[in-house]
Amino acid sequence: MERTVDWLVIIPLAPLLAALVNFLVGRWWIRQRAHWLAVPAVGLSFLVSLVAAVEVLGQHHVLRQPLYTWITAGDFHVPVELVIDELTAVMLLVVTGISFLVHVYSTGYMAHDPGYYRFFAWLPLFVFSMVMLVLANNFLVLFVFWEAVGLCSYLLIGFWFRRRSAADAAKKAFIVNRIGDFGFALGIMLIFTSLGTLEYHEVFEAVPALSAGTVTAIALLLFTGAIGKSAQLPLFVWLPDAMEGPTPVSALIHAATMVTAGIFMVARAHPIFLASPLAMGVVAIIGGLTAFVAATIATTQFDIKRVIAYSTVSQLGYMAMALGVGAWIPAIFHLFTHAFFKALLFLGSGAVMHAMHDELDMRRMGGLKRWMPLTYWTFLLGAAANAGIVPLAGFWSKDEILVGAWVAGVPLLAILGLVAAFFTALYMFRAVFLTFHGQPRFDPHEIHPHDPPKTMALPLLILAIGAVLAGFVGVPPENGWIHHALEPVFEGAKHHEVPLALTLGIAVASTVVALAGLWIAHAAYVRAAIDPAAIAVRLGPLYRLAVNGWYFDLVYQRGIVRPLDAFATWLWHNVDIAIIDGAVNGIAQAVAATAQLWRRLQTGLVANYALAIALGTVLLVGIYLAFGSTLFR
Repeated sequence: MERTVDWLVIIPLAPLLAALVNFLVGRWWIRQRAHWLAVPAVGLSFLVSLVAAVEVLGQHHVLRQPLYTWITAGDFHVPVELVIDELTAVMLLVVTGISFLVHVYSTGYMAHDPGYYRFFAWLPLFVFSMVMLVLANNFLVLFVFWEAVGLCSYLLIGFWFRRRSAADAAKKAFIVNRIGDFGFALGIMLIFTSLGTLEYHEVFEAVPALSAGTVTAIALLLFTGAIGKSAQLPLFVWLPDAMEGPTPVSALIHAATMVTAGIFMVARAHPIFLASPLAMGVVAIIGGLTAFVAATIATTQFDIKRVIAYSTVSQLGYMAMALGVGAWIPAIFHLFTHAFFKALLFLGSGAVMHAMHDELDMRRMGGLKRWMPLTYWTFLLGAAANAGIVPLAGFWSKDEILVGAWVAGVPLLAILGLVAAFFTALYMFRAVFLTFHGQPRFDPHEIHPHDPPKTMALPLLILAIGAVLAGFVGVPPENGWIHHALEPVFEGAKHHEVPLALTLGIAVASTVVALAGLWIAHAAYVRAAIDPAAIAVRLGPLYRLAVNGWYFDLVYQRGIVRPLDAFATWLWHNVDIAIIDGAVNGIAQAVAATAQLWRRLQTGLVANYALAIALGTVLLVGIYLAFGSTLFR
C-alpha cells in the first residue's frame, strides 16, 4: 500500500540547510557555534526518519512524496520523488541515527579546530547526500547523490588539507572511486538503452524481458560501482588511507554512510542480480575474498584506526558475500548491527587519540584501562561485538551470513567466513590488549590519559548499548523482527528453510573460532606466552604479504600510477612543451621578428617620410605609365 505525504522532504532538507548556512556565513558569523545548526538539523532528520520508519515497518506502507520533474525529453522523464519502503526505512534509521551521534561527538572532538564551521558544513552535507541516495526513486537520481557522497568524502578526508598525507588520501579516495563509478555509470546507461527507463519499479518489472547476457552485463557493471564505494577487492585500497580525516569522519564514512551505499544499491537492485547467477557468483566470491584478505591485513597493523579500517573492509566483505549467495536480509541485518559497533570502535579510538595527544601507534600505548575506564569498557563491547562474541550484535548477523552461504550450496565460502571470523577476533582483541592492558609504553608524566568529556562520552554509551542489543532484532534466527520487516522488499528472493541443527552448528563453530582468536590474542599480548615477533619471523613471506596489504598498493603504484605519471611527463615535455607551446611561442617569435624589421621604417624623421612618399608616388606613376593602358582598358 502506498501513501503520499508532504513531510518527507524534512529528512534531507534539514541537514542541507544547516550545511549551506554554515558554509556561507560560518566563517564570519557563526564560527565555533556552527554545531548549533548542524546537530539539531541532523537530530530533526533522525526524528522524522523514526516517524516514517514506525509507519513503514509497522504497517508495511510505502511513503512517497513527489518533488518535481527534473528532466523531460520526449518520452524520457526523470521525476525526483522521495520514497520510503522497508529497506529505505532501515537505512534511514542507520544513516540519520549514527550521523546524529557522530555530530554530537564532534562538538567535543573538534572543539578547538580552526576549521570548525567548515567541518560542520561538510558533515551535514554528507548526511544530506547519503539520505537523498537512499530516498531516490530511480537510478539517475541515485547516481547523482552517489557522486555527491564521493565529493563529500573527498572534502572530509582531506579536511586538514594543509597536511600532505590528508590531501593525498582524499585524492586517492576520489580517484579510486571514480574507477568503480565509471562502471556504475555504464551500467545505468545500459539499463536505459535496454529498457528506456530508469525508474526502479519499471526496471525491475522489465528485467525478465532482458537477455541473459544483457542482465549479467548490467549487474556486473552496477557491482563495479559497489566494489569502489563499498571497498571490495581490488578497489579497497582507498579506505585505510581515509583515516587521515578527523576520527568522526572515519566513523561516519565507515559505519553509516559512504561504504554502505554499495551494499544498499545491490540490495535495492536485487531483481537484476537474481536474474544473473553468474553475477551473483561474482559478488559472493569477491565478498568472501575481501572478508578474508582484509582480516589477515588487520592482524598485522599497529595503527589503531587502520586496524578498525581494515575491519570495516572485512565486514563489508561479509555483507557482499551475503548478497551474492542470496542472503539479502542477513546482509542488511549485518549492515544494521555493524553500524553500531563500528561507529563505537572509531569514536572509541578517537577518545584514545584525544587522550594520547593524537598518538595512533598501539605500541606506544598500553595500560590505558586504569585511566580511561569508560572508553575501555565501551571499546571492549564494540570489539567483542565485531568479533562475533555471543550474545552481542555481531554474533547474530554474522552467523546468519555463514548459514546463508552454507544453505546456498557454497560451503567453501562459509568456511572462508569462519576463518575470517577467527582473524577478526584475533585483531580486535589484539587492539584491546595492546591499547588498554599491560604496562604503559608512554611517559605518564608528559601524557595524562583521561576519559573524554560528556559530549564525547554520551555517544559512546549509546552506541555500546546498541552493540549489545542491536542483534536481538534478528532473534530468533531467520525469524526475528528484522526478517519480517524486510520480507516485503525481498519477497521475490528465494527463501531457504534452515535446519535448526545447521544454525546451531554454525553458531558453535563461529563461537569456537572467535574464542580461539581471543585466547591467542590474550596469550600473546597479556600473558606473553606467545611471542608475536617470533611468529612473524617464522611466517616470513606470509607475514610480509599481510603487513604490506597483500601488495595491492605496490602493484598499483608500479603497474599503474608510475607508468601513467611517466607517460604524462613524456607528454608534457614532448607534446605540451615541444609541440603546443613550441607552435604558440614560434608564432609569437615570428611576429616579434617581423615587427623588428618593420619598426626600422619608423624612424621618426619627417625627411625620411617625405622621401618615402615621393618614391611611392614615382613608383605608382611609373606603373601607371608602363601598364596603365593594359590594366585600365
